[in-house]
Amino acid sequence: MKKLIIPIASIITVVLISSFVANSSKNELVYVDVNKLIEGYKRTKVEREAFSKKTEVLKANVDSLVTDWQSELKAYEKERASMTKKEKELKQELLGNKQQQINNYQQAVQKQVQEEDQKMTQTLINDINDYVQEYGKQHGYPMIFGAGGNGNIMYAEEASDLTDEILEELNHQYAGK
Repeated sequence: MKKLIIPIASIITVVLISSFVANSSKNELVYVDVNKLIEGYKRTKVEREAFSKKTEVLKANVDSLVTDWQSELKAYEKERASMTKKEKELKQELLGNKQQQINNYQQAVQKQVQEEDQKMTQTLINDINDYVQEYGKQHGYPMIFGAGGNGNIMYAEEASDLTDEILEELNHQYAGK
């Protein structure tokens, strides 16, 4: 009995999908290349440039702190011979604390950059998804598949690809904002 469940479920799924497609107002299976939409979307370039500038500033801040610390370390190494044991211990402790603070700051910056990158990417994807949904409604498509190279769509005729058309209109809409 258990051996029959998977084939029966598969048959039911195929029948349901077939009947959905047969009963649709527009019986066309179409898709868009999600990666191509993201890369070709003009807002992606604008957002990435702004993100890049922001990360460069954060990286410069970290680099500046590291450079200052390295200068202090070199100065300590030069003066170490003339310091008392107590002064050496104190300076080593201060340098160690500063290094730990820089490491903590660097990790916080990396986390912030990752979070902002994810947020930016999700915003772009949401823009595209909203537009594709509206496009599908306006043009009477019952379903628009998204191909992304991850196995969703293994093959489709080029005539079913709406990517360029949607990308052109998406960029036109963005330019109008």
